[in-house]
Amino acid sequence: MARLSDIIEGFLKAMINDMDGYIEIQRNELANRFKCVPSQINYVISTRFTNEKGYYVESRRGGGGYITIRRLNTDSAGDYIMHIITSIGDKITQHSCEVFINNFVDYDVIDSREAMLMKAATSDKALVEVSPEKRDDVRAMILKNMLTSLTVI
Repeated sequence: MARLSDIIEGFLKAMINDMDGYIEIQRNELANRFKCVPSQINYVISTRFTNEKGYYVESRRGGGGYITIRRLNTDSAGDYIMHIITSIGDKITQHSCEVFINNFVDYDVIDSREAMLMKAATSDKALVEVSPEKRDDVRAMILKNMLTSLTVI
């Protein structure tokens, strides 16, 4: 017999396929449907619907906790971006970040206007309120989020 986590995962993947790659669910309603606690739903989503597995998840608090799950674009540009996201790690310097962004322009993944916005958002000037020892961590999170948004269907 399949484990409850497998059943919930299968149900969510079927919904995503039926809805052309995008669903919005309420955590409590889903927990009631499967007669489990909401933390079980959180577990399934956090372990089986990750960026590395091709999904983008947004969670909103309040009102039972809405969760949006989008399947990421897996064309060749999407695969390239996902490879970069996984290779960035937990930290990135401003210089390394700019090198990646310049490469995205060179490979026609983004245009020059998008590159300027990405560079501005990840610059030390934008992160001036973040302590110097945390800037590279925050910069990596910002860059990964921007890149993930490029792969959303």
